[in-house]
Amino acid sequence: MAVPHLKPWDVVVVGEIFADHVFTGFPHWPRPGEEVIAEGYVRELGGGSVNTACGLSRLGRRVRLVGLIGDADFDWFEQRLGEFGVGMGGIRLEHDGTGITVSVSMRDDRTFFTYPGANRGLPELLTVPAVVSDLAAARHVHFAMPLSRDLAMSLLPALRAAGCTTSLDVGHTPTWLTDAANIATCREVDLFLPNTAEAELACGDASAEAYVAWAACHGLSRAVLKRGAQGALAASGGVLSSVSPPVVEAIDTTGAGDAFNAGLIDAWLDDEPLGPALERACICGALCSTAPGALAALPDSPHLRTLRERTYRS
Repeated sequence: MAVPHLKPWDVVVVGEIFADHVFTGFPHWPRPGEEVIAEGYVRELGGGSVNTACGLSRLGRRVRLVGLIGDADFDWFEQRLGEFGVGMGGIRLEHDGTGITVSVSMRDDRTFFTYPGANRGLPELLTVPAVVSDLAAARHVHFAMPLSRDLAMSLLPALRAAGCTTSLDVGHTPTWLTDAANIATCREVDLFLPNTAEAELACGDASAEAYVAWAACHGLSRAVLKRGAQGALAASGGVLSSVSPPVVEAIDTTGAGDAFNAGLIDAWLDDEPLGPALERACICGALCSTAPGALAALPDSPHLRTLRERTYRS
C-alpha cells in the first residue's frame, strides 16, 4: 500500500466544471413570463469540483483538479485557478465549449439552469489509464459528480488498493439517487455527502432520522447530512453528532455545500472525528455564503480556526 505522506497530492478532486453566471438580490422568485431585476451579478468559475478544490487549496492542501473545459476558456481558468493555488495539469481541453450554469440565487436558496458542454466527456475521461493514475497519486479522491455504477466498480477498488480514501457528492441528480444499484457505491466510498433534498431522494423520506436509518440499513459506515441553515449531522459507529452553523449574513448560497465538503475533507485528512469535523465543515459552508459566487469568501486556515474558537469553544 502506498504511504500517504509520500503522495504528491493531498486531494484529487474530479468532476464537472462550469462557467457560472450568478444573479443575486431578487425581490422575489419570478413567475413564468415575468422579468425581475437582479441587484448583483458575477461571472465565476463553478461546479462542485472547482469549488471544493479551491476551498481545499485555500485551507493549505495540495490539490489536483481533474476535469474538462472548452479550449477557448484556458487562459481565464488558468488565471483564476492560479489565484487559489490550483494548477491546470489535471484539466483536459475539448473543442466542445465549457459547461455553463446560470444561478438564480436568493438568500436562502437557489435555482440552476445548466448546459453540460465538455462535461459530457467526463465518464470516458475516467477510463483513461493515465487519468486513473493521476487520481491514485492522492491521499484522498473526491468525486463531485454522479459516478455510474460501472465506473464505480472499476475505479473505487483501484483507488482503495492505491491507499486512497474517497468521498462522493453527486449533487441533485434524481435518476442516480433513486437507482438502488448506486447504494453499493454509497457504501463503498468513505464519505457520501448529500444535502437534505438529495437524502430524501435516496431514502424516500424527508427526515434526518430516516436518512440515518437508511444509511445504517444499507451498511454505510458513516452517514453525513448537509442541512443548510440547520447545520449538519453525522452518524458513525452508533454515535450521532449534530452541529449548528455559525451565524453569518448570507448573500448567496451558491457553492456552500461544496465549501462544506472542503472543510470536512480537510478535517478527514487530519484524522479528526466526524463530530468535530462537522464544525470545520459548517464554518466553511457558512462563510462561503457571505459573498456572491462560490469562491470569493472561501476561508483560509487562520480564518477558519478563529471562527471555530469563537463559535464552538466560547
